Amino acid sequence: MAETKPQPDGNETNPEQQAASAVLDDLEAIKGRAVQAEKERDQFLALLQRTRADFENYEKRVLRDHAQERRYMHGGLAKDLLPVLDNLDRAMQAAKKAGEQGPLVQGVALVQSQLLDILKRHNVSPIAAEGQPFDPAHHEAIMQQPATNKKPGTVLQVVEQGFTIHDRVLRPAKVIVAA
Repeated sequence: MAETKPQPDGNETNPEQQAASAVLDDLEAIKGRAVQAEKERDQFLALLQRTRADFENYEKRVLRDHAQERRYMHGGLAKDLLPVLDNLDRAMQAAKKAGEQGPLVQGVALVQSQLLDILKRHNVSPIAAEGQPFDPAHHEAIMQQPATNKKPGTVLQVVEQGFTIHDRVLRPAKVIVAA
């Protein structure tokens, strides 16, 4: 006698169908995990790219800051030496007024010249002011005077020499300006 298999009527499932259903469920779960893993991968990749860009910007900023520091590193010393240069200038002016020309005056002039040369080698240079239009970025007006032969706003006299280091003002020139 031949055995007849009961036909599935909807309530009964055979083991092969159950196994296939379990495999399909596992496949859907694996697909879901794969989609989630791809999302996480994309998030980590975006984070990595942002972090890399931030680090590259940081490196560039640090290099730029170090270059700026090296460029202006002599500024503090130069600024401390400027009063010495002012005193040498005052000594020379007093000697000229007294009409002295001796070796002491020549020695002071030589020291003044050497100091200016040293400052120039380190890119510290005097600000040209006399006869120039007043520039608040480079000049500090300490007084105004009426002047008939100069346009208003023109520097008449430099009271204290100003200096720059590269393109920065180290000390503005103190000037008297035409009113």
